[in-house]
This record gives sequence, C-alpha cells and structure tokens, in this order.
Amino acid sequence: MKIAITGAAGLIGRKLTERLVADGTLNGRPIAHMLLMDILEPAVPEVAGGSDIVFDTQAVDISAQGAYDRLASLKPDVVFHLAAIVSGEAELDFDKGYRINLDGTRALYDTVRQGGFNPRLVFTSSIAVFGAPFPDAIDDDFHSTPLTSYGAQKAMGELMLSDLTRKGMLDGIGIRLPTIVVRPGKPNKAASGFFSGILREPLMGQRAVCPVSADVMHWMASPRSAVGFLIHAAGLDGARIGPRRNLTMPGIAVTVGEMVESLGRVAGSEPVNRIDWEPDEFISGIVAGWPRNFDAARAAELGFTAEQDMDSIIRVFIEDELDGTTH
Repeated sequence: MKIAITGAAGLIGRKLTERLVADGTLNGRPIAHMLLMDILEPAVPEVAGGSDIVFDTQAVDISAQGAYDRLASLKPDVVFHLAAIVSGEAELDFDKGYRINLDGTRALYDTVRQGGFNPRLVFTSSIAVFGAPFPDAIDDDFHSTPLTSYGAQKAMGELMLSDLTRKGMLDGIGIRLPTIVVRPGKPNKAASGFFSGILREPLMGQRAVCPVSADVMHWMASPRSAVGFLIHAAGLDGARIGPRRNLTMPGIAVTVGEMVESLGRVAGSEPVNRIDWEPDEFISGIVAGWPRNFDAARAAELGFTAEQDMDSIIRVFIEDELDGTTH
C-alpha cells in the first residue's frame, strides 16, 4: 500500500505518521511507501528504524505549480489531506487562506482527477463549516452556513470532495474535526489555540492566558482520537458511507469553566492558579460564531469513537506528552 500525507509536519500529521509506521499496516494492508508533504520538510519518525517502508519527504507549498507532481507519480492508494492555514490566520489573511485552503485543496483534487488513480482521500474538514444560530445540539441534517473565511474554505472543500466522489474521480470522505486538545508544542495562530494553552502551559509549570469567559462551550477531542478518526475513515466501505461523504466527528461539549475544573481534578489546584483571565475581543468574536455541541449520530453508527469526558483528554496529554508527570 502507498500512502500520501499532506500537512505531515503538523501535530496530527506527525502523530498519524508515527502510528502508521509503528503499525506497519493500514487496515490490515502492509504499507510499502509513504510520501510526507508540508511547507517544512517532514521528519521520518524515529520508530521507522528497521522498517521496510520507503519514505519520500517533501517541503512544498501546496498551492504552488507542480506541488503534487510527486504525488501524481506515486499514485497512492490513500491520501490524507491535512494541510491547511489555521482559523485565525485564515481570517486575518484572506488571500493566503483561500490560496492554501481552497486553491491548494482543489489542486490536489485536480491532480487525482487528472491522474486517474482514484484513491481513498480523507479530507480533514472542520466544525467551522457550521454557523449560528445553533440548536442545542447540531445533528447530521443541520445546514452548513459558515461565519468565518476558514469555515467557508472548508465547506467548499467538502462540496468538491462530494462532487468528485459522485463522479467516480476519487473515493472521498471528509471528517469534520472537533477542536483538538491538548495540543503539545508552542501556540499557533489558530483562534482555538487557547483551549489547549489553558491546559498545556499550566501542566508544564507555565502561566497561560484565557481570552474568553468561563461559560464559553466548545466541541473537543484529543490528538489520539483525531488519529483514530483518520485511520478509521481510510478503511470505511464507501457503500456504508453513502452519498453524504462529510461527517461530523464525535467529541465532548465542555465549557471553559468545566475544563478548568477538570484540570483541578486531574492535576490539583496549582496548575489552575497559573491561568490569567484576560478578555480578547478578536478571539471572543470568532469563537462566538462557532458551534458548541453536536449529535454525531452518523459517525457513531459508522464506528468512530472519542473520549467521553475532559478528564480523559487531559490524561491523554499527560501520558503522551509529559511522560505521565506534571509540574
């Protein structure tokens, strides 16, 4: 089996690569070749030592001419399309957001369509495709009316994915990821970054700023669950998915206040005391237009799973990123 991953140097891309290399298979089929693409050249994971997998790494702007030439030559069986400009940056830089998130995605679709190799293409969409006003829980029939440029770009990618799948030009599935927490590393330009920051920094002995009020609710899952979504999506039978190829992934609806309470239960009061509450109108304005709670029935019926509580999500971070200890 041959696999291509765009955005392979990002958090989810790295963890997906590590999981696939460690397993050596994808849905029971041995992996022979992996193409890893990102704006910065992705690293081959350390767990690849002794592996028979052939690795090809590429630093490339996915919107540039010829960006997908290597992918076209490889003709992968599965493509994981993770590359994107994050929400806050897409809102601040209109041209860059559309160039990467829309034009770069369309260039990938066109490469597959013109190459005629019809892979399973897993597209990471977002719950930002939905816009207010919201019901108490957004079900699978709720309309897509994004209120941010990022959400609009992802919605367009979903529509193109469905159309090309309908025409038999690729075998696509779009997975609308919850906000992924707790993300390791340094903060990025995502408007949702503080959801990780108010847990990550305090757990590492550092101060963190919360730019929204405690009653702000959001839909979340862990990086471990996100990797599980991608792998499960890659192996789903197309007939089971049906013509509606874009799915909202499971997660938990939790308020910022509940996140902080969970942090206290898992790690004690000291990390909680490292959070500074400083309102930010720009961040609060973006977050106000985001969905808060979902009924992800279709995804659950198709076998997608995620954590059931915030305590579990925090423990995943401590186990996977902090070697089981906090500061």
